[in-house]
Amino acid sequence: MKKKNIILIIIVILLVLIFGGILIYNNQFVNNKELVVTESLITKQAKYEEELITKGYTIDNPNVVLDPYHNSPLTALVMFETEEEVTPTITVHGEDELSTFSHTFESSKIHYLPVYGLYPDTENTVTITYTEDGEEKEKELKIKTEALPEDFILPTSVEADKENLSNDLYFFTPSSKGYTCAYDVNGDVRWYLSSNALWDNARLENGHLLISTERLINSPYYMTGLYEIDLLGKIYQEYSLPGGYHHDYDELPNGNLLVASDDFNNPSGTVEDYIVELDRTTGNIVKTFDLKDVLPMEEGKSENWINYDWFHNNSVWYDEATNSITLSGRHQDAVINIDYESGELNWIIGDSTNWSEEYQKYFFTPVGDDFEWQWSQHAAMITPEGYVFILDNGNNKSKVKEEYVSAEDSYTRGVMYKIDTDEMTIEQVWEYGKERGSEFYSPYISDVDYIEKDHYIVHSGGIVYKDGKVQNQPAGLGGADELVSDTVELLNDEVIFEIKLPTNNYRVEKMNVYEVGEYQKGQAKRLGSLGKTEVTKTGFGLSSSTSDLKEIKEEHEIEFTKEEDRLVFTGRFKRGVDVNIVLYQDLFTKVYNVSISKKPYTALCVDIFSEEETENGITVTKYINAEGLSGKYSIYLEVDGKLYNSGEYVTF
Repeated sequence: MKKKNIILIIIVILLVLIFGGILIYNNQFVNNKELVVTESLITKQAKYEEELITKGYTIDNPNVVLDPYHNSPLTALVMFETEEEVTPTITVHGEDELSTFSHTFESSKIHYLPVYGLYPDTENTVTITYTEDGEEKEKELKIKTEALPEDFILPTSVEADKENLSNDLYFFTPSSKGYTCAYDVNGDVRWYLSSNALWDNARLENGHLLISTERLINSPYYMTGLYEIDLLGKIYQEYSLPGGYHHDYDELPNGNLLVASDDFNNPSGTVEDYIVELDRTTGNIVKTFDLKDVLPMEEGKSENWINYDWFHNNSVWYDEATNSITLSGRHQDAVINIDYESGELNWIIGDSTNWSEEYQKYFFTPVGDDFEWQWSQHAAMITPEGYVFILDNGNNKSKVKEEYVSAEDSYTRGVMYKIDTDEMTIEQVWEYGKERGSEFYSPYISDVDYIEKDHYIVHSGGIVYKDGKVQNQPAGLGGADELVSDTVELLNDEVIFEIKLPTNNYRVEKMNVYEVGEYQKGQAKRLGSLGKTEVTKTGFGLSSSTSDLKEIKEEHEIEFTKEEDRLVFTGRFKRGVDVNIVLYQDLFTKVYNVSISKKPYTALCVDIFSEEETENGITVTKYINAEGLSGKYSIYLEVDGKLYNSGEYVTF
């Protein structure tokens, strides 16, 4: 055959492929259904806010909206206008003085008055007072709330020395069943969020709370980032991170955030060993700390150590006096301190057993009486006095297996150490919990808080029982049948408040409701990025034959959903099955592998989103972020080499 004819045949074939592909491509969008976008909380809240108006409303006829942002059912917003500037005071009446909340707002003619701390399933009494034209005006409102959800957790016991308490609330975040919520000194529920919010819930310098988003970025509990909110549940900022957020954060003096995050693309495949500094203005990551560059992974192992989660950082604390960062590595029984500028290791608190000679110089030598090391600790911080304050969970109390202490003989405590970094000595100066024995033993999570000198909170939030015996494993791993969260407030070594709950709670913060940020209208800002999702491979064209996804959709519980910033796939498959998501656009494909595996977790700190595995396989989720994608993509699923057409397309 002549060369010219061969070239002509090739051209014809290419034209057929191209025009045929274009016809197939266009036909897919004609016949396929576009995935409907699930609106984010921010988008929904912008719509809710359109109804929050003051015009036409007066103090005698105010606009009262319960749960204005559909996220905080025990709050309301009272709106009205006055002819002249006045300074209103709002009072939410409680059972007694310590459960009554009052706040005076700034002078204005336009009034948006947040109402915090309503009782559930109650016709609450709220009064508003102000002076206008020399006349004292008062308006009494009755605000009826709905009952708590059926699965809400209520205290089993509350003890309060009210002479030494204030009218603050105790804010809890769950680690198993439960809601992010707050109880008053009487144990009554006075605030909670409808959305899932995990990990720390501390107050920022501007008064707002910083909580986790409700969305996972990776299993078992790595969230997409953080929301800055007020107690109405209104979101002011959303910060997204490529490595997500877990456990803890801290606000720097410059306003930036130090966040416990992950590097999911690191060659070692490890987690919970990565800290980032997030610019509050832009959401950009401006500094990173990889703990694999600071510590050896194979040393100082606790019983829970695994290569995948070798350090398990569960707290972040910046100390301005020393310009350093203190971190808590549960799986090495080590509280470490690193230099903020260089990231170099300064010191390690913990038992130096199983650490090499090279690292012995970073450990302290105990001095004084009644000294004990901490084990599997949480919530390490530096107090204003320069002490190191730690929640010592107390797991095993040894790195030598033959010397392990059983759960029945263990205890959890708050402990404070005084360290001398010149002499490298350490002295135990305060503790609480040892005297409580195993009834106060939490093998995981938990918290300590410094309120002021000699005024602390010790929160043993992860007490676990099975068949009446206290356990050495987190609730999500040991098949627990009874959970307890026990929170104690101490003043001058005397217990002034204790609340017990039949669940496990991660952390607790004590806060005054009307010091948690001023309310402002306006749509939230989205800052940061989830990053580009790794493409396994790219290709040209599709297989000549595809099957309908309906053939396997029900069997494998397959679903594609579209969020505003990503595509979400869920399904159930047995281990070893090769699953890929295929996005098809302009004759080209992007292939994303779906890992069918269950990680060997040894510290399931939050058992809310844990993977489910049955005889039919593992429930898996794959997220494909919008970054780097544009336009319409037909969605296919490849299972063990067989290609299925979902009949759907997604637009980025």
